[in-house]
Amino acid sequence: MKKVINNPGDVVEEMLEGIMRAHHGSFQKIDGVNGIVKKELKDKVAVVTGGGSGHEPLFFGVVGDGLADGVAIGNVFAAPTPNTVQEVAKTVDSGKGVLFIYGNYAGDVLNFDMAAELLEFEDVQTTTVKVTDDVVSAPLERKEDRRGIAGDIFVIKVAGAAAEKGLSLEEVTAVSQKANEYTYSIGVALSPGTIPDSGEPTFTLADDEIELGMGIHGEPGMERTKLMPADELTNQLMEKLLDESQLTSGDEVSVLINGLGSTTLMELFIVNRKVAQILDEKGIGIHDIDVNNYCTTQEMGGFSISLLKLDDELKAYYDAPANAPYYKK
Repeated sequence: MKKVINNPGDVVEEMLEGIMRAHHGSFQKIDGVNGIVKKELKDKVAVVTGGGSGHEPLFFGVVGDGLADGVAIGNVFAAPTPNTVQEVAKTVDSGKGVLFIYGNYAGDVLNFDMAAELLEFEDVQTTTVKVTDDVVSAPLERKEDRRGIAGDIFVIKVAGAAAEKGLSLEEVTAVSQKANEYTYSIGVALSPGTIPDSGEPTFTLADDEIELGMGIHGEPGMERTKLMPADELTNQLMEKLLDESQLTSGDEVSVLINGLGSTTLMELFIVNRKVAQILDEKGIGIHDIDVNNYCTTQEMGGFSISLLKLDDELKAYYDAPANAPYYKK
């Protein structure tokens, strides 16, 4: 796979240098680690996110007002080191505690938990919300074991707004966990992404095959099948989402149609058209729709659909102002 890079081992550092040159007025980089924080920090609960590189604009793209205060960045598809997480948390902590939000992957869990233990010795209080929105990755009764995918965007949005409002660490954590519990996502892969150091694809699919429910690193989905028209594919994905979420007429949702890297906006809008039709037919209100690339896997072909079920509390936080390089409201 052709990539516009120099030395494969330098991609993360060079990417960070490019990010800082593009957004120097918004971010400050932490010396010695691959961490970025807001340039202007506030006296409030801090929200820290992070994960492996290769999913851009996650995770740095949601660092901003009303969203995350800092991000710990790992190597491509690899968790950030405990030291990176620790230094980011120390930098953003105002004394009111730090909430960690990240996708539920073993490496991230291990390293963020190790950082939390280290921070205890430095009197930095932390809590954690692991995003578990991928409905295919475990049954509903084991929702805590599910993977986190593009639903991170919804959870970080709610957490950032709650922190801006001045809520305590316990309160911000509780409403963020509620947002996670109310978020449901499913994805489909049409073609793989590749890892820069090896140039090898993360999985293989025949030219006429797709995989329903595949994870963002190439984790197995629920079914490998033949390519089908957009409406038929969207129907299958929405059937699974609606069954899992138990949404009914009169409920209200926010919708995120997320591209995985190489799928065009034209295709995403065609999917969005069908998603909106299905929700309208079911009598489910659409509070907001966002169609864009937020959680990618290099040049993977495919997309994910995320639904956030809203009540009055979550809607207020979702609608609060937010301003980051790749997410504004």
